Amino acid sequence: MKRIYLDHAATSPVLPDVVKAMMPYYEDMFGNPSSIHHFGREARRGLDQARERIAKGINARFHEIIFTSGGTEADNLAVIGYATAHQQKGKHVITTQVEHHGILHTFEFLEKQGFDVTYLPVDETGRVSADQVKKALRDDTTVVSVMFGNNEVGTVQPIAEIGRLLTDHQAVFHTDAVQAFGMEEIDVRELHVDMLSVSAHKINGPKGIGFLFLKAGLSVTPGLFGGEQERKRRAGTENVAAIVGMEKAVALALEDRIEKRETYEAFRSQLLSIFEEEGLHFHVNGNTESHLPHILNVSFPGANVESMLTNLDIAGIAVSSGSACTAGSVEPSHVLSAMFPNDATRSQSAIRYSFGVGLTKEDITHAGKQTARIVKRLVK
Repeated sequence: MKRIYLDHAATSPVLPDVVKAMMPYYEDMFGNPSSIHHFGREARRGLDQARERIAKGINARFHEIIFTSGGTEADNLAVIGYATAHQQKGKHVITTQVEHHGILHTFEFLEKQGFDVTYLPVDETGRVSADQVKKALRDDTTVVSVMFGNNEVGTVQPIAEIGRLLTDHQAVFHTDAVQAFGMEEIDVRELHVDMLSVSAHKINGPKGIGFLFLKAGLSVTPGLFGGEQERKRRAGTENVAAIVGMEKAVALALEDRIEKRETYEAFRSQLLSIFEEEGLHFHVNGNTESHLPHILNVSFPGANVESMLTNLDIAGIAVSSGSACTAGSVEPSHVLSAMFPNDATRSQSAIRYSFGVGLTKEDITHAGKQTARIVKRLVK
């Protein structure tokens, strides 16, 4: 049985060219980049080159890139790091109700530290507006964090508009761009963002590595203490091989970004057409215009999400739900709950399809047909 992977928003396969780029730093150039001898200098050269090229990819500067263990650490360093370092300016911070847990749990931590958090609601497409941010701003607001593109429903937020709004306010602007990077055009200067988080494993790079863009002149309280790596902002010997792998993944992602967008939009339309042809009753969750092309979230009223996931897996189709499965029970998706506070069924029957490298039109057709077969059997 052929297995079809449609869960690229959860993680993505590492590309062969990425693995190839990493191998020399495991075998020959294995030195500690803080060492001054030949082996250390070789590793440092790879580290510096990666930092330079990644910075260039988002129109940032060399020293504005901090390497982290992934998106979650980057989120924590940005939000907790800035809020605690500048709490003398105020203890009010703003985010949205639909953020990834890497952000939501970070703000919950700040609440326990005495910070006042405003969680902005979203409309039924999962979007906030710059006007909402403007109305929520206070003189003591220090951090605003709004994700670039939602990991569950794909909705893209008005980042540039919010960024322009905040240029005249003391609050810094952070965006979690983990799902959006490689899909959306990202220029940190044009977007007016002060901090931006990225994770390599969402763009066909290795797991356990990411980066935080921190605008020059801003300071954060470190989350780790030890050595003086990353200009004293993130202690610990750098994972050079993974960083070099991320550099290659970034280069490949940006190289064919437009082509991938077109391909994934076509896959999205193809799946929806199959659902319509099969006579399924379904709802698309998210914004039909401002969305990430590789994420499609669909509710099938009357179908139980656990049964859907199990049956699709048996059929060889790997997808996911926005819901969290714990000990056999399914917790409603906080994203869909925020979008549809009066309609729990949207979350109870929601499936997320996410596209990536290696997929074909035939794969999408097969996945669509299998979904239709399963839904018809489950919905009585």
